[in-house]
Amino acid sequence: MKPPTAHHSPNLPSEAVHWAISLVAKEGRQAELDARLVDLAKRSLDLPGVTGVHLMRPPEGSDSREFHLHRSFLNREESRRFYESQLFQDYQREAGPLIEGRAVVRPLHGFEAFFREGAAVPPRWKMAVLTWLAVYPSVLLVSLTVAPLLESWPLPGKTAVLTMLVVLLLAWVIMPRLTRWSRTWLRPELREVHLGAPVAADGERPR
Repeated sequence: MKPPTAHHSPNLPSEAVHWAISLVAKEGRQAELDARLVDLAKRSLDLPGVTGVHLMRPPEGSDSREFHLHRSFLNREESRRFYESQLFQDYQREAGPLIEGRAVVRPLHGFEAFFREGAAVPPRWKMAVLTWLAVYPSVLLVSLTVAPLLESWPLPGKTAVLTMLVVLLLAWVIMPRLTRWSRTWLRPELREVHLGAPVAADGERPR
C-alpha cells in the first residue's frame, strides 16, 4: 500500500487528517488479514499524533472479502510520520501477501467524512433524517442565544453570522457525535471495531 500524501500550503494552519482505506483479502486469507489489521491498529495508537482508527469488517455470512479502515491523525505531519514508521513498514511486509490487488486510499473531507465508511454509503433518506436532526438543534440554539443580540444588524450581516455559527456547530460539534452514535442504524450490515483513543483538547493523549 502506497502511503497517502496530502498537499497543503505552508501558510495554512495545521488541521486533522482523515483517510479512508479499502483492502480486499485474498481468498481464504480474511482471518489472517483481520488479525494483522487489528494488531497494527492497536499498536499504532501508541504513536503520537494518531487520534483514532475504525476497522469495518466484511458483513458476517457474506462472500465479501473487503475491509475498510478510517485513520485519523492530528495533522499531516503526524500522518506522514506514521506511514514512514517502522511499524507500518513491518505491517506492509507481513500483510502484503494477504491482500488482493492494491489498497484504495482516499482523503475524507467535510460531511463526507461523517457519512462514508470506505465504499459503503447509507441510504439517502437516513442521511437526510440525520442531517435534519443535527440542523434543527443547531438553528434553535443559535436563534435563541445569538439572534436576539443581533436584532439591530442588517439582515444580510445577521444571516451571515447565524449561518456561520450553525455550520461551525454542525461540522465540529454535532455531526461527529451524531453520526458516531447512529453508526449501527446508518449501516446495520457493518461489523465495526472502534480502536480509537481519546485525545485531549491540548492534543495530548490521556495516559
